Amino acid sequence: MAQYVCLDCGWIYDEALGDPALGIPPGTTWESLPDDFKCAECEVRKSESHMWQKLG
Repeated sequence: MAQYVCLDCGWIYDEALGDPALGIPPGTTWESLPDDFKCAECEVRKSESHMWQKLG
């Protein structure tokens, strides 16, 4: 499992944790999130790949 950080605001998506508040169960990989997935803090879309960086 990996973590991805939004380079615009610093919010981190952790695959191991998912985001239950957004209806994303733990263990949901980055690749399986839809392209229109948005950052929980600033709404940058996953499809704007230059705004996301894999950690670790």
